[in-house]
Amino acid sequence: MYETDFWQLIDETRATADGDPDEQADAMVDRLVQLTPDDVVDFARLFEARFQRAFTTELWGAAHLLLGGASEEDFDFFRCWLIGQGREVYEHAVHHPDELADLLPDFDEEEDGDAEDLGYAADEAHEQLTGTPLPDLDLPPQDGPEGPPLDFGDDDVMAKYLPRLWERFGR
Repeated sequence: MYETDFWQLIDETRATADGDPDEQADAMVDRLVQLTPDDVVDFARLFEARFQRAFTTELWGAAHLLLGGASEEDFDFFRCWLIGQGREVYEHAVHHPDELADLLPDFDEEEDGDAEDLGYAADEAHEQLTGTPLPDLDLPPQDGPEGPPLDFGDDDVMAKYLPRLWERFGR
């Protein structure tokens, strides 16, 4: 599976689900079970690589502001949700997290920012196709987020690193 195929699946399932993260996860499983097990593993590897790439302190700070706080688990689910928003939103957010203030005009912390099930779609599809768990993806583990440590509880720090998000979502 190529990266363009990966993002096409993301976009198609988001459109099918009308942006609902749980429905997108269900739609993704439905689409993935139509592929070969090798393609599902490729999808999982592409998903996990993007998930890891989004493990930055600045993006975690953005999630913290958008969600009104974000534990490590919350940030994991946020990164799944971010991937589910498609390539344009994802790439902008990874490179310039503060741009999320403009990219997400209708963000609702009660409904958005959590797509845990999307992160498990490839696991579920592979299990349905083969009866076995998804194999190890052979990606290097991460020790912690990339970037300088940020004190999410320090208003001055958050306003400095994420000024547009702070203006919209700061407490």
